[in-house]
Amino acid sequence: MAKNKKQKETPVLSLDGNDYNIEDLSDDQKVILNHISDISRKVESTAFNLQQLQGGKEYFVGLLKNSLDEEK
Repeated sequence: MAKNKKQKETPVLSLDGNDYNIEDLSDDQKVILNHISDISRKVESTAFNLQQLQGGKEYFVGLLKNSLDEEK
């Protein structure tokens, strides 16, 4: 039985319609790419946290409205 060997694919960066082999980037370019990746993760995490905060705010505004309506 033949074994399926996965060939290691060279990671590629696609930017503005051009492809770049990440292994061919300079060390400085790799650091910049790592910064971009980290910032992207932080943006996604911040957007997720913002959704939670907005939902929490709406919940408490609803509680306050219900409380004020009960006083009437």
